[in-house]
Amino acid sequence: MVDFSKKVFALAPLAGYTDLPFRSIVKKFGADFTVSEMISSNALVNNSQKTLKMIEKSVNETPYSVQISGSDPFIIKDAVEILNDIKGIDCIDFNCGCPAPKVSHHGNGSGLLKDLHKMNKLIGIIKSNSNKQMTSVKTRIGFDTKIPKDIALAIEDSGADFVTVHGRTKTGGYKSVVDYDSIKTIKENCTIPVIANGDIKDLDTANWVLNHTKADGVMIGRGSIGNPWIFHQLKNSKDNISKDLQKEIIIEHFHSMLEFYGDFGIKLFRKHLHSYSKNIAKSSEFRQLINNQTDKNDVLKNIINFFQSIKLI
Repeated sequence: MVDFSKKVFALAPLAGYTDLPFRSIVKKFGADFTVSEMISSNALVNNSQKTLKMIEKSVNETPYSVQISGSDPFIIKDAVEILNDIKGIDCIDFNCGCPAPKVSHHGNGSGLLKDLHKMNKLIGIIKSNSNKQMTSVKTRIGFDTKIPKDIALAIEDSGADFVTVHGRTKTGGYKSVVDYDSIKTIKENCTIPVIANGDIKDLDTANWVLNHTKADGVMIGRGSIGNPWIFHQLKNSKDNISKDLQKEIIIEHFHSMLEFYGDFGIKLFRKHLHSYSKNIAKSSEFRQLINNQTDKNDVLKNIINFFQSIKLI
């Protein structure tokens, strides 16, 4: 159960990044709850082994939410019934915000914002068939037109327990200016908790957004990549953290990748090391070095050496 008696700091789902190893790290260092990468309800119903692995949770992920996408009510119901049999899931989150064309152009994700009646119905199906403690929704503020009040009323009526709002329309993608006023409007028209999302990358921004929107928490996705310690900063109201703690988090993340993926985790971790080393002196040489390494001990040695004495450019 997500505790909304205080402000909540949550990790947003982000395809290719917020897998079990990353979620376990941010959870340990401050995130109040975590959400799986977006799960296709169709893939889940078709017993995709890759999809089932994506649902696996770390032992420290409590509360833990699984996010599903889809638009077929029968498939959605079947997907929920499959999740009902998987222990350790505290919440089912319904994606009504993904702007990717391959998702939204098929009426899924943010495509549902064109049909709020259908969105409301699908959320209700999840809520009425789920045996989990909570049902939540992640949405945007419209498809090509901002309709925050209509969205608020549709979600409120659906029976959802809380909603996370990304302050852009579908057509706004990830580059338009985040409209925090629209998030505020949704908060003003909902009795359920509202979590703000979009371009929150540091403590000052998080505090400003919480104060401006009166939201019950913030959810951070892209702002945590290469910066998972942001949750430690938010939780402890610190602008900065020690370089030693940064190095500790990076090394622990690497070990977690190896534990979950085996040696393939070495290759997968390269993109994280690229993000971790951004804006650090000699990062280009470091990236070239680790891009060609396949031995976990060599990679670990170079991680330790590079992050031993971090000097920002």
